[in-house]
Amino acid sequence: MAADNNYSLGPVPQSARKGVLSLTMVMLGLTFFSASMWTGGTLGTGLSFDDFFLAVLIGNLLLGIYTSVLGYIGASSGLSTHLLARFSFGTKGSWLPSLLLGGTQVGWFGVGVAMFAFPVHKATGIDTNILIAVAGLAMTATVYFGIAALMILSAIAVPAIALLGGYSVIEAINSVGGIEQLQLISPESPMNFSTALVLVVGSFISAGTLTADFVRFGKSARGAVIVTMVAFFIGNSLMFIFGAAGAAATGLSDISDVMMAQGLLIPAILVLGLNIWTTNDNALYASGLGFSNITGLPSKYLSVINGVIGTLCALWLYNNFVGWLTFLSAAIPPIGGIIIADFIKHRERYKDFANANFKTVNWAAIAGVAVGVAAGHFLPGIVPVNAVLGGAISYLVLDKLNTNKNTESARA
Repeated sequence: MAADNNYSLGPVPQSARKGVLSLTMVMLGLTFFSASMWTGGTLGTGLSFDDFFLAVLIGNLLLGIYTSVLGYIGASSGLSTHLLARFSFGTKGSWLPSLLLGGTQVGWFGVGVAMFAFPVHKATGIDTNILIAVAGLAMTATVYFGIAALMILSAIAVPAIALLGGYSVIEAINSVGGIEQLQLISPESPMNFSTALVLVVGSFISAGTLTADFVRFGKSARGAVIVTMVAFFIGNSLMFIFGAAGAAATGLSDISDVMMAQGLLIPAILVLGLNIWTTNDNALYASGLGFSNITGLPSKYLSVINGVIGTLCALWLYNNFVGWLTFLSAAIPPIGGIIIADFIKHRERYKDFANANFKTVNWAAIAGVAVGVAAGHFLPGIVPVNAVLGGAISYLVLDKLNTNKNTESARA
């Protein structure tokens, strides 16, 4: 365990905690993702100027609040999402969220590698399989070094993405004759506002549920909240804006196509690569923590194995598994809701992980995930928000009923 600088199976000690700036780079590296740019491009071609900003600000405010609460729990306890889940799901019950979170992150890693390879192949003619192999193995190599490598990579990638994305926005605005003209552009195929809101929140709520995995390294819970809110409310909003401006001006929703149309071939490849690299490394890092909770093995080795699997399966995952990954991702928001609900109810337990008593399986939490998924699918409103609230409320009710039943049984 002494060599496990990822602290896979215990709290991060104060001696290993990081400052706000380092964590901000890591979290921005997570939220600076090409998929958000592409979603922004979709919104930019489907919404009016005012509706776009309203959807992005409301959606990312909701994301920021949700992830900030999880960030507070992670930093105050020093525990990963998977270890936090032991309190509500039980020791072996936490294997369910670990499997869902870890498995989907490996899947999205493979999809991300393919998302890089296809447009680069289209632009350069380099064989797709070679691009997948080189990109996947490079991304896997850096994750071996844990949070320190994520900080260094993010410190390079975040400013580069911000500069290139900002330049693309300026080019898009100039190409249509100024921001006033951009505001006048009407979408050819208008999108329903509620659909747009679901896209904004849903695009990152799964990865956002893993916030504790990164900000548990924060020196203070307050700092972790600030870092998380900056990453999701400001950073993710910027990604949507970077994608939407070019899309509205060119009619292309894919940010790499937009930048290539602007004559920015090399910057397009660079921004695409750095975007996916930082987010993919975060995904592998989180997947290793998940499988470490199940197996008891150090997470850095598991992250490397997951990276190799994701690289080998990248094409298959991209062509056959995106729908399944999206389906699985619907089961993740209730997990965050249940963790938050349990922490609010039993926060004193979280102060001493080493001596905490856990159930083997807490069926109230397992059932809460199922109820949360159902609430997301069948209740009107914002699907991911319904899933979070459905999971949290049903868990509190079912856990209370279970506690009362056990108390009555003990008295009898």
